[in-house]
Amino acid sequence: MKAILFLFLMLLSAQLLADIPATPVMTLYKFNGGTEIPYYRVDDVASSAKLQPAGTLAQGTAVIPCLVIRAGRPLTNRRGTPFVAFQVVMDPGAATPATADRFKQTVEQRQKMRVLNHHCEGDPKHVLDIRKLFAKRRTPFFEPPTTGDNALSKHTGGDDKALDGIVRAFHNSPQCRQANQKVTARRDSLRLAWDGFIADNHRRWPDKALTQAKHLDYTLRTALFEGHLDRGCNAYGSCERNIIALSIRNRARGSCLKRQGCRSPGDFQGVSSIVSQYNIWDEYLTQISGLTTCFLRDDLTSATNPDTGAYYDRLQAMYAQNLPDVQRILFGTDHDLQVIFPGNSLTDLKRLRHYYHAPAMGKCFPDHRRIEYISGAVASKGKDFILIASTRIHVDKSTDGGYFFRAVDLAAKDDGDQIDIVDRYPGFVVDGRKIQLKKPSRCYPYGIPRGCDLENVTRYRKTPGWLKAGKPLALECHIRDSGESCRRPAATRMVEVGGVCDVEMRPVTGVH
Repeated sequence: MKAILFLFLMLLSAQLLADIPATPVMTLYKFNGGTEIPYYRVDDVASSAKLQPAGTLAQGTAVIPCLVIRAGRPLTNRRGTPFVAFQVVMDPGAATPATADRFKQTVEQRQKMRVLNHHCEGDPKHVLDIRKLFAKRRTPFFEPPTTGDNALSKHTGGDDKALDGIVRAFHNSPQCRQANQKVTARRDSLRLAWDGFIADNHRRWPDKALTQAKHLDYTLRTALFEGHLDRGCNAYGSCERNIIALSIRNRARGSCLKRQGCRSPGDFQGVSSIVSQYNIWDEYLTQISGLTTCFLRDDLTSATNPDTGAYYDRLQAMYAQNLPDVQRILFGTDHDLQVIFPGNSLTDLKRLRHYYHAPAMGKCFPDHRRIEYISGAVASKGKDFILIASTRIHVDKSTDGGYFFRAVDLAAKDDGDQIDIVDRYPGFVVDGRKIQLKKPSRCYPYGIPRGCDLENVTRYRKTPGWLKAGKPLALECHIRDSGESCRRPAATRMVEVGGVCDVEMRPVTGVH
């Protein structure tokens, strides 16, 4: 009886001590990197041997990491970077809507789980570099299955609608549907789908019209998803999309630089979909967004698909709102540019190839000098070790081996950054080798220069080096505004986007 009572008390004590969050589900990700990321043998890392991959996992793979303990210490390299064992939760190469649902459930379960430490169980053989893992919670994006025969769209109206008819026909085609059946390699699949569609339809439409439709489709996809989707069909959002299209036009019809994706003059497809310039085309980001999907399918409206139709109604309305202007921006004359963007010199308009989206840029916190981003570190309390990775912490007082710290909860809201500092790891000390406490550089309120009239600053952003190399441009657009919902009665509005003090978007002309 005493033995049973002792065991019960031991279990109860362990449960009471298990009071820190479990490691989250994390995602393998390297921006603009290869589709495969290596993992290594535990013994090679432990012996400091030259690392040779033991295998690879696809970008977008979701795993649960844990700390490998050898001789009472976590497995790290000489600089203290943890190499973590892992349990695969989701392989994007085999992902389905069902596995995406399980991924979401596992994320929620891990968020609720409390543990004593982050030690691995058993004897793991392989590890990943923690710097390739990020705490991302977005599930793979799947478009709804098709209904009906999904035949080629009949949108083949007059000359002014010819390109739109071809684009819609592509979205309703088996080639487009095939491009989105897998989660991985969607960027290449979309390119091959357009090539196949053009080959199959060269007798139905002239070659020039087919090629222009492809370029129009790529530009509008980029403008929609590079812009702020939640703006819907309001005037600012539509003008923002026109400006993105203008940057693509100028990179393909003006400078045509290979490093900006331009293979030959007029290559709007190459320019708009190069990952280094338009980040939304990155391998992982295409997995979790509808960027490459057939969002103009006739059977995706709320009338035919009540479950998801509202999302596609809005996306199709945004496409239709910007279609006439973007078509003129890409294939029209200099006069068209001046009509769409009145009030600016033609020279400035044609030299505009860059813009700065402050809310999406690097976050910095000059009012919280001890907030630090941790890509991967170990924290310890006695013989217990935990993993701190892909997160921000508040660095508190120093102690032997490092610093006490607290967790930082950051919510990036439309009106600024909301910061909460929470003591989730009481008594744990983060490895001092991973703490720099450097003053942030090029960190400005809202990412805009000094001198703008600002009150109650709630967001700071880092600025890129090229931002001062050109001239900030304010562009005026006259837009048929139907609101964020895209359902309001449309009314023509004038809106200005950009200028030195615009805290949302700043187009910059003349950057080389």
